[in-house]
Amino acid sequence: MSSFKKLNTKIYQKSASVVTPDYIYWKQLSPPVLVKEFGPIDYIDFSPVEPYYFAVTCSVRVQVYNPVTKLVAKNLSRFRESAYGAVFRSDGRLICAGGEEASVKLFDVSTKSLLRLFKGHSAAVHRTFFIEGRPQIASFSDDKSVKIWDIPTETNIATFSDHCDYVRAGATNPLVPDVVLAGGYDNFVKMYDTRTNETILNVNHGSPVESLLFLPTGGIFLSAGGTEIKIWDTVAGGKLLGSISQHHKTITCLRLASDNKRLLSGSLDRHVKIYDLSSYKVVHTLDYPNAILSLGVSKHDETVVVGLVDGLVAISRREEGEKTKKVKKQISFQHKTNLHLPTVDAIVPQFNHEKETKYDKCLRKFEYSKALDCVLVSYVANKTPQVTVSVMQELIKRRALHKAFLGRDVKSVIQILRFLIRNITENRFARVLIDAANIFIDTYEESPVIVNPEVRNLLVSLTRLLREEAEIANEMTELQGAMHMLLSAATIPTETRPEQNIHHNLLPSKEAQKNLIVNLT
Repeated sequence: MSSFKKLNTKIYQKSASVVTPDYIYWKQLSPPVLVKEFGPIDYIDFSPVEPYYFAVTCSVRVQVYNPVTKLVAKNLSRFRESAYGAVFRSDGRLICAGGEEASVKLFDVSTKSLLRLFKGHSAAVHRTFFIEGRPQIASFSDDKSVKIWDIPTETNIATFSDHCDYVRAGATNPLVPDVVLAGGYDNFVKMYDTRTNETILNVNHGSPVESLLFLPTGGIFLSAGGTEIKIWDTVAGGKLLGSISQHHKTITCLRLASDNKRLLSGSLDRHVKIYDLSSYKVVHTLDYPNAILSLGVSKHDETVVVGLVDGLVAISRREEGEKTKKVKKQISFQHKTNLHLPTVDAIVPQFNHEKETKYDKCLRKFEYSKALDCVLVSYVANKTPQVTVSVMQELIKRRALHKAFLGRDVKSVIQILRFLIRNITENRFARVLIDAANIFIDTYEESPVIVNPEVRNLLVSLTRLLREEAEIANEMTELQGAMHMLLSAATIPTETRPEQNIHHNLLPSKEAQKNLIVNLT
């Protein structure tokens, strides 16, 4: 037994996703708790101070949620029409919000009272932001204008009106409070200087701009619209540094996370992509049940909240982080209280003796038919088909699969055919199972078992399945040839790369497919 090498069944297992630190980190988020609101979730913003409440702008109200209990802590309902874009001030005490009423409203979070009402826009105000370090608010409106408001005097101190369409995206510079960024549905992103009331930068995003975001340095900003995120350098005069295109539907929101080391983007394709800001590569993806309109991340990434188009708020919390802290405290306490205990001199390792599988035992004894029976039982063939395929491959190598197939009754033959039909089109099994099917047909070509109606129907199904696979293989070959021609015409080097032939290598050869179809018919 010691010289017998057990069968390797792992070669046909599906490749698992690569486990990276980011994968582990973001997987610690709990499954989202879904809270129903009264309409599409327009905007989500987290308070920058503890306990990190978050404001959800939806319908004719702004709801302030407790991230731990997932319950509404405050309700700001001083709106007659839809509210838009409610955000916290840096101290978490005030909230400003726009709305369909063409005004900007300023609220005290603790008392829920309306402190200021800024009137001057002639159409809906979709985005509002506090200007860092100054008692001012910037508002972005469908009347194609951007206005700067002075909070103490409740007056408009600057207006910029050179957009040609709705202005529904904006950002304020974190380091230079005089600089304001606005993105419009006219595809342009414009940068304004409130000191001179002039446009100091104008770049074309190429699609209606849905979201803007300054990086912490203030010299680089990101614009999102269509299926692209574009990176712009303001110091170099609006130079385009790069473009990210990882979504297949409109990107609606951008957020920074992990102490400004990660970028999150939400899209109508139901995904939140997480990028490493050092390389702008995707490090993780979060999936949601419907199109995403808004996104918020709390400090230290403890809570991620996503607003969906169907009025659901998806709240995910990093519960493991709190548990880890408790465990660390317990370990520290135990360490202090157990200092007087003697240390352990030696640790005896525990050996786990692997039990020999039934099919390995049969293979070792050259009982080929029994080995095949062991892996054709339903709980093995259905749950771990790679084990059944591995045993078939081993029997083919030993030239014993023909013997294993011989002398079977109708029930056993039906079992084999059903397994072949279920798995023969899967790329990882195709080569082995087509060879196995050829051997099976050769074995039972003149057997009376073939006369059975169910067996004949299964053989017809297998024939049809393989014809379809052969047609797909031919179409893929034609497509590959067309792509090679297009690449050659574009004068791109057409050196053979391994990845170009992945699908082709996984598919069974045309000759093997034709032989099997001929045998079946």
